[in-house]
Order: sequence, then structure tokens, then C-alpha cells
Amino acid sequence: MSRSPLFRFILSLLVITLVTQAAGAVRETLNFNRDWKFQLGNPNGAEAVAYADTAWQSVGLPHTFSLPYFLSPDFYVGYGWYRKTFDIPAAWSDKRISLEFEAAFQDAEIWINGRKVGTHQGGYTGFPVDITAAVQPGRNIVAVRLNNLWNARLAPRAGEHVFSGGLYRNVWLVATDPLHVAWYGTFVTSPKVSADSATVNVKTEVRNDSATSHNVELKTALLDPEGQVVALLTAKQSIPAGTTVIFDQTSPALPSPKLWHPDHPHLYRAVSQLTDLDRRSETDRYETTFGIRWFEWTADRGFFLNGQHLYLHGANIHQDQAGWGDAVTDSAQRRDIQMIKDAGFLIARGSHYPAAPARSLACDELGVLLWSENAFWGIGGFRPDGYWNCSAYPVAAEDEKPFEESVKASLRAMIRIHRNHPSIVTWSMGNETFFSASAQMPKVRAFLKDLVALTHELDPTRPAAIGGVQRPLDAGRLDKIGDIAGYNGDGASVPAFQNPGVPNLVAEYGSVTADRPGNYAPGWADLAKDNGQPVHPWRSGQIIWCAFDHGSIAGAKLGKMGIVDYFRIPKRSYYWYRDAYGKVPPPAWPERGTPARLQLAASSVSGIRTDGTDDVQLTVTVLDATGKPTSNSPPVELAIVSGPGEFPTGPSIRFEEKSDIRILDGQAAIALRSYYAGTTIVRATSPGLTSADLTLSFEGAEPYVAGRTPATPARPYVRFDKKGQPNIAATYGLNNPTFASSTAPGLSAGLATDGKRDTSWKPAPDDATPSLTLDTEKGLAISSIQLDFAEKQIHRFRVETSTDRSKWTLVADLTANSESKNAWEFRPPAGTTGRYVRVTFADAATASLAEIRVTGLITN
Repeated sequence: MSRSPLFRFILSLLVITLVTQAAGAVRETLNFNRDWKFQLGNPNGAEAVAYADTAWQSVGLPHTFSLPYFLSPDFYVGYGWYRKTFDIPAAWSDKRISLEFEAAFQDAEIWINGRKVGTHQGGYTGFPVDITAAVQPGRNIVAVRLNNLWNARLAPRAGEHVFSGGLYRNVWLVATDPLHVAWYGTFVTSPKVSADSATVNVKTEVRNDSATSHNVELKTALLDPEGQVVALLTAKQSIPAGTTVIFDQTSPALPSPKLWHPDHPHLYRAVSQLTDLDRRSETDRYETTFGIRWFEWTADRGFFLNGQHLYLHGANIHQDQAGWGDAVTDSAQRRDIQMIKDAGFLIARGSHYPAAPARSLACDELGVLLWSENAFWGIGGFRPDGYWNCSAYPVAAEDEKPFEESVKASLRAMIRIHRNHPSIVTWSMGNETFFSASAQMPKVRAFLKDLVALTHELDPTRPAAIGGVQRPLDAGRLDKIGDIAGYNGDGASVPAFQNPGVPNLVAEYGSVTADRPGNYAPGWADLAKDNGQPVHPWRSGQIIWCAFDHGSIAGAKLGKMGIVDYFRIPKRSYYWYRDAYGKVPPPAWPERGTPARLQLAASSVSGIRTDGTDDVQLTVTVLDATGKPTSNSPPVELAIVSGPGEFPTGPSIRFEEKSDIRILDGQAAIALRSYYAGTTIVRATSPGLTSADLTLSFEGAEPYVAGRTPATPARPYVRFDKKGQPNIAATYGLNNPTFASSTAPGLSAGLATDGKRDTSWKPAPDDATPSLTLDTEKGLAISSIQLDFAEKQIHRFRVETSTDRSKWTLVADLTANSESKNAWEFRPPAGTTGRYVRVTFADAATASLAEIRVTGLITN
């Protein structure tokens, strides 16, 4: 229904009053990232107020145990401590005071003034800690002990990225009235929405932490993307002491809503004002950003947003970046999403754990759909318990219930924290959970069903997906347990998963492993047969593995599969996608030349915040005398000449072509941040070349004063040494991706990796040169290759290895074999490496394979 100009004017006046009242009178949220002390290890008594921490490192958040970190598969595992001195104003004497952590990896204990106030387990979701009873007006000490020890009862038990400890996301100090909106306590949905009208429902959890009951009024104003009021909702309730109640408010129909869409990511706001009617005073004000849209995942027609069909080209993303590891700023998260958007991708998959709030907000604001995933996942070649490459689901009965609760706790927190983001179009239960002990698979299936049901309960507005459901291939399939199936790797082409009768997409198709610059090509890998084209109307989309290089316990062969390198410089494959999907032609490639000078550029040069939420990306380019970029890569150093700031390595950083801190193809890049305000001059130098200077302006409350502000200490990079810990060989092949030149009906390639000798892959009868290729998904120093056949007969074949499926190395040639056997084992010469193993048959009539296994050590 329409609203008169007078009505809208009155509403606007009401909301202006609501929004502009002094913030100090109600909720105060203070950034808590600056001025921490940090120490690796587990010193006794570090929680005590009087503990001497003067020798500890001075750090700001976000921070990681591994700082500085550059793609090593190895990292420190153990304890780390953080301490911080802070003041509590006397005016907060009647407030509820809490610390809100956006994440802490992964087992956290928190003390205030020597008093333990909270614990949290789980490394990827935020949590609040009420510190009211432990703080005092004036000086206070917070101490946080963390460990990143592998825990059999804590998700994830397995994965392929790195698991460094630390307070690696933001922390906030929050003061509220005892009568307040709970932590992430609003849930905004659009029960009825079309292009013509929409209703908005707001459920608001209000907490009464006082000792008496209160009569409360909640006013919720809905503001459109231009800040105009479109509805004002009012409700009253009595809230008993020590309880939480939910206010349920629904707007009248809003005419012609401005719908959220990647092409026009319109965002609304709900501004909640809480009034204690007994005291006749405002007690809280809380703001929620949301979007109005509707979407549909279909099994036969794909994905629709606001009634429009969209084929979801997308990219998987890990969170870590060069030097800073997982401890990246909100601005760095936003730059990642901007790169995905610029390439024309429509969806990002949060692989494989809940993301920082900044990522979801960036997706909202920039117009990128988000597949939000929980931290329950597995990895091929898993080993006995003890490190993050074991069975995804526990193997010990006593670990099952605690583990399941940790997964559910993470799921609950992920949904609560991110549920108001319109970019999120599904909650994913996890990834490749079939990488669990075979005996535990019935429990995996039952648990996934429980998670799907819990998701429907927590958020009835979004479907529950399961990522990586391309195994097993028997009657225990996982792909129809959830509302959406995400097939990884060879699951894109497995016959059983073609037109599966459930909404689906390719959640991962592999790119190629490459150092920059790489090739100007998509590297379709698992989608090679389709040449990457959306030829199936029943498929909702395809998501590349992956957007960015990342640290991986599986080594560089998997970690360097990004189309953008770890330093956030695009490889040429990125430009191929940007051309194909974003319709932006590629740049001219640099060529070899005669380097003469350096060019230094920045993602921003002014207004850079100093609270740990912001930074600046610096890029240095090698130019010839005419100013043309060259592909020459001499050593380059960036150094702070004057003013505040720090690189992950301290006041300077050196790039070399053959080091972990790399300059390649004539370019290097790194993020710089500061915790002090002021003007900074950064200089790029290289022997024999003209240097380049850049001036940056940092803004914040704490000014940099030369000679007084503590100098940034050097943090020399040294790749972490496992100190004699053995590199343990593992066997790969069980449920790993397999690819065949052809398959006979019902005898797909995956049957050669299903762990059953009575099932076999067989090629199509007309395949003259049949072959099967195993992808171990690791770079291995191969010690053994085992082949099992269902029948004892003469098999003629050759075995080869490859790192890239392009160049192959012969391991064994039995094309003239005359021996009848049903099992073979080959031990390649020392130094044989590879990710892929291919078996090619010379005799098509007897070509088949029951099982293939490869044993080796991960190499980097």
C-alpha cells in the first residue's frame, strides 16, 4: 500500500531521533585490537595481574602464531598467550560488559584480572564472554591462552589448509544496559516477497540481565537503501529477570522493494530501539543490515534469484594471505571478494569453514552470492588420529558425542552470526565427509541427516547443502541427504551424478598448479569433457578450485592451485576468467627487457584506519627506461622510511625470485598495516634501479610520534622447522578422484577407488586405448603403486606418473606381459614424484581395475 509524503516525513523524523541520540547513553562498541602482548609457549602464571610481560612481543590484532607466514606446509603447533591492559570508565558501573571475539584458533581460555571468565572451543566462529563480574573501574588486565593442538573431539579433525593458532580476527569491547539486544540477536527475513511488494519480519532477542522484571517497548525502523523510512514497527512485552524473550514483528507490505541482486546489491537497515517503560529510558539501540530477495534451487532448471535464472560461475576461497597468514584485515577480505566480483564470478564458496563477518558483508555490498560452509570435512590419504589428516568422523566411540556437539556448536554459531546476510543462499554441512573410516560411514550419514534437520530448525528460509558428496558410489550415497548436492572433482562427470534429481552444482573443479604468471587458459581439469560449458540445464553452476593460493598441509601442489597467487597478484588464468565472465580484455603481458626503475602503487593512500580492520595493499613493478613493465624479477626491498606501519616481517620486506617471499614476472606485492596514525613514506629499492617512494596517510586516535612511539621490531622470516618430526608416508586412492578414458555402463572409474575388490572399473567396449587416472590431490615422492584386479588373468598395461597431467614419466611397461596375476606392486626409482598416476591398457578386452593405491610422502 502507498504512503503519503506526510506519513513518510513523520516516520523519518522519528527515525532520525532514534538513530542520532548520543551513542554513549546506550550501547558502546569499542575496537579492542591494539596494544596486545604476545608470547609463544605456555609460561606458568601468565594469567596473573602481576605477571611480568614486558619481554613479550608487542602486537596488534588480527594476529597469528605463525607471523610471518609464507605458504609452508609446516607451522607451529602448541600454546600461545596474549595479554592486554585496558581501562573501564566509571560510567560503566551499571553496564553489562563483554568481550566479543570474531574467532580464536582454536581452544581459548580467558581471564580478567586473574579471574577465569570464559572458554571456547572451535576456531572459526565468534563468541562473547561476559566480563562484568571481573572488571573494575580503571585499569584491568585480560589474558588469553590459546592452543592449536589437534583434538579428536573438535571439528575439524581433518583438512588440507593450515591450522595456525591465534587471535586472528577482530575483538570488540562492548558495554550495554542490562536490558539489551542479545549478541547477534536479530533475525530479519522476507516472508512474502515479489517484484511488486515485500513484507519484512524481524525477530529480536532481548535479554534482561537485571535482578527484576521490566516492561519493555521495542521500536524497529526499516530504512531503505537511501535511508528513507519504509516502516516503523512497535511491540511491548514484560521480560522477567535473567531471561531472554523474542519480539516477533512483521511489517505491512512494502511496495516496489529494491531487491538485492549481484547487479544491484541493495541493502536495507533495521534500526532497533529498546525502551524500559518502567524507567522511561532508552536502554539499547541495535542496527542490522539486510536485503530483500528470493531465490530457488531446482533439480531440473538450476538456480533462480528474484525469478531470474543465473548460472553460478564461482570460486572457492580460503582466508589466508601472504605474510599475515590467517590474520587478515576486514579490508583484505573485501579486496578478495572484489577480485572475485571483477572476474565475473557470481558466487564464492567459503571453503571449508565459517568466514569472518567482514567477508559476508563484502559479499552483500559488492553483490556476490555466498555458499557458507561449516567446519566438518575430510582429506584423502588420512592417517591415525593425531593430526589434521585423519578420519573426518571420530574412530573412537568416546569421541563421537563431543565431536558431534562441536560440529553443531559451530553450525549454530555460523547461522546466528551470518543469517542476516542476503548474499548467503545456502548453509553447507561440510565437505568430503566421506573421507572417514569405512566402519564409521553409517554414522556419518546419520549425523549429516541430523545436521540438515538442525539447519532447517535454525533457519527455515535457506536450504541445507552438503559439499563434496561424490563418494561413496554405493547405496550409501550422500548426495540426497541435504537439499543441495555439491559434487567435487570427478563428481562432475560420474554417471550416477548426472541429472541426479536433487538441486546440485559442481562445488569444486580443479584449475592447475602454477606459479605466476602461468598460462592464459582456464584449466578445466574435472570439467574438461564439457570444456567448462554449462551444458546441463539441471546443474546450477560450477565453482573453481580455487581463487587464491593458500597455505596447505598437503603441500604446494594443492596450495598453488589458485588463479590468483598468495600475494594477491593475478595469474594469467584469472584474466582468462575475467575476460570470459567479466568481459574485460586481458592486459598486455610484460616481456623481458632492461630494468631501469621501480613503480610502487597502493590500493589506497589516505584514510587508512589504524584499528586492525584496515590495511593497504602495495604492489611494486619493474619497469624499463620507457616506463614499460618487464618480466625481469630482480630482488626488491620495501622499507618504511619514516612514519608508522609494519609489514608482516617488520619495518621492511625483501622479495627474491627463489625465496618464499617472491617476486615473479616483474611484480611483487604485500599488505602493510599500522596501529598508529600519521604520514608514512614507503620506499622500493633494487640494486642498480631507480627507487620509488609512496606516501600513505593513516588515520586513528593514537598518533605516531617519531622517537616516542615504539619502533616496529624486525620479524625475520624463517620457514618453520618441524624439529625432526618425521614426514610420514600415507596411502592414497581410497575415494580420491579418478578419471577414465571411457566407462562401461554401471562400471564407473570411482569403483577403482571404493575400497572393494569385488567392484571394478571397465571401459566402454569400443575404447581402443582405455586408461584410468588417479588424482592423489597431493604432490608426492612416490614409493609404491599397487594395482588390484578382480580376475586373475593376463593384463597388459603401462603405469605412468605426472605432476600436471601433461608430461608423463614411465614407471612400468607391461604391455608385453604374459604373466597371469590379480595384483601388482611397483616401486619406482627414488626421486619419482607426481600427483597423478595413469594406467593405460594395451589389451582392451581385459582392461579393468578393481583398486589402485599410491603410497608416498608429501613434497613441497
